[in-house]
Amino acid sequence: MLEIAENSRTWVLSGPTSSYAVHLAEDDTLLHLHWGPRIALPDAEALAARPLPDYRPFESPLDGREEYPVEGGPRFVRPALSVRTDERRGTEWRFEAYDSEGDELRLRFRDAGLAVTLHYRMRDDVVERWVTLDNHGSAPLELLRADSATWTLPDRDGWRLSQLHGRWAAESRLVRSDLTYGEKIIGSRRGHTGHQHLPWVALDSDATEERGEVYGCALGWSGSWRIAVAQLPDARVQITGGAGYDDSGLLRLAAGESFTTPVFAGLWSDGGFGGASRAWHAYQRTYVVPDAEQDRPVLFNSWEATEFDISEEQQGALARRAAAIGVELFVVDDGWFGARTSDRAGLGDWTPNRDRFPRGLKPLADHVHALGMRFGIWVEPEMVNPDSELYRAHPDWVQFQPGRKRTEFRNQLVLNLAREDVREYLWEQLDALLSSAPIDYVKWDFNRCFTDAGWPGEPYPQRLWIDHVRALYALLDRLRAAHPGVAFESCSGGGGRIDLGVMSRTDQVWTSDNTDPLDRLAIQHGFSQIHPARVMAAWVTDSPNTQLNGRVSSLRFRFVSAMAGVLGVGGDLARWTEEELAEAREWVELYKEIRPLVQRGDLHRLRAPRGGLSAVQYVRGDEAVVLAWLQAQSYGEPVPALRLRGLDPTASYECRETGEVHRGAVLLHHGLRTGLRGDLDATVLRLRRI
Repeated sequence: MLEIAENSRTWVLSGPTSSYAVHLAEDDTLLHLHWGPRIALPDAEALAARPLPDYRPFESPLDGREEYPVEGGPRFVRPALSVRTDERRGTEWRFEAYDSEGDELRLRFRDAGLAVTLHYRMRDDVVERWVTLDNHGSAPLELLRADSATWTLPDRDGWRLSQLHGRWAAESRLVRSDLTYGEKIIGSRRGHTGHQHLPWVALDSDATEERGEVYGCALGWSGSWRIAVAQLPDARVQITGGAGYDDSGLLRLAAGESFTTPVFAGLWSDGGFGGASRAWHAYQRTYVVPDAEQDRPVLFNSWEATEFDISEEQQGALARRAAAIGVELFVVDDGWFGARTSDRAGLGDWTPNRDRFPRGLKPLADHVHALGMRFGIWVEPEMVNPDSELYRAHPDWVQFQPGRKRTEFRNQLVLNLAREDVREYLWEQLDALLSSAPIDYVKWDFNRCFTDAGWPGEPYPQRLWIDHVRALYALLDRLRAAHPGVAFESCSGGGGRIDLGVMSRTDQVWTSDNTDPLDRLAIQHGFSQIHPARVMAAWVTDSPNTQLNGRVSSLRFRFVSAMAGVLGVGGDLARWTEEELAEAREWVELYKEIRPLVQRGDLHRLRAPRGGLSAVQYVRGDEAVVLAWLQAQSYGEPVPALRLRGLDPTASYECRETGEVHRGAVLLHHGLRTGLRGDLDATVLRLRRI
């Protein structure tokens, strides 16, 4: 809901429980008024009537109060907008008008030839903010920095910052720390979202998992990015974020050109960290993730079973074993194309290897379909091996600095998608590929960062950082429109490209290359702070875990760990015993029963994975399911019961596994084994209202 004051200078956007309000002062300064519990328009007008604080030497009355700080004038905080022309630098804007369409509010400003539009949209309790910049002048201008939004928090004592950090195979680690004076900056200068940080922060002063105010912000951008959290000298806190990591230049806008920033979304919740997570999850399932009302299928991926040593016959044999345990989607990973017998060759040549697939992919895809499964493939379109037909034909198509060595990671270089000829080549290759066989799913990988991000011959080569991502989005959009039955997964060596931007174009994401079931609990715990289980791909792989740590774990523990998201199997089924295959089929059948709750239910984190017992609970309608893991246990130590959440306190629920009947929010006895030393155990408990 949008409310507008009679004088058209105060605006209030409201959702079910929260409101966001801004006010235009008489001198055309746009001031932040309120973000938090729901208020009415008269409340916002009363806030607008309060005077700004008195001037203090060496301070600005605008700092910490302005809605979207620009560079120039009486401001000292980090600017959200920095513009340079041949004559000057900075912005001195004036308000022009506002308009609204549906649930979107647009506030329009102008500085000479530059038009700035601030966009606002309230979706449930999530505020979406972004900016459009139009060059209506006759001369070019340079956008040094164009952030999507600056968020201003209310005065509180003792703010605490939550963030997700990590590295390859150890992504999404949750850390909370006291916020101190100055700036805390997270981001990526790597050309993609990155394994090191997810573009999300949350701030609280005294929240728990289920109680207290939490303010969260999440950026929808899949390239380099930056979020700055600043506690100003007067203790006020602002969060500024957007595309690009530094201020060296985003884009040069010629006359008539425009740039629209990515969405930087904000959420206030008084339901603690869990309530904030559930609100984020519901928002993404409703407004961000394509076809989120459809449950994702159980998949098998061939990578850990075969790596590059693949053939049509071998994949067919794996497919038959996968179908026998109930798999619904069979995926051929790396190695099916070009001269791809290792990671040293073939990237860029997206045609089937005739030695391995002499009749192309269609016979295998038809065989997989005949087994009752869908068929998928792996691609890495943004990359090229120097040892490839594509690179030999077009060595100028990669990012590189003239006169410098072309740095290789994983024996590959990055294609410059900002070039129109590269975009068109990839469209033609991928469209032909998806038209050549009944392909239902594409795992889209991105296995190296930008290093030599140059574009010889381009007058403004810095623009490739932005235009690469815009080209990626356009290519995905074009492929989805041309092949609406194909689902896409975002992968970047695991969790290197996970954000609201790529999620709006893909059906799920690969959470981490780390498939160890115990390590995955912490990764999935962090991931769940912002993103829903509906997009979180997780695999059951072999034991010992030869890919990373050699840990031994039971098939039971591996399955229950992976069942917390979109279940997949990545082990070598050709080596599994008949007993293991039979047990796997039972777990797959159980997952299909609970899948609607896991993928579309409300998540409650019952116990964090800090050793000992950890557990999550999903609630949907009259049903609930609990997944619990015993990570370690000293001899004779009792395993604590679990206090359930999100249930009707006046209703009774029967646990299918134990036969017990519980009323309301109960302590659930889960049947995990006790009296063990250092063992791993896991369980699934299903409850239904009676």
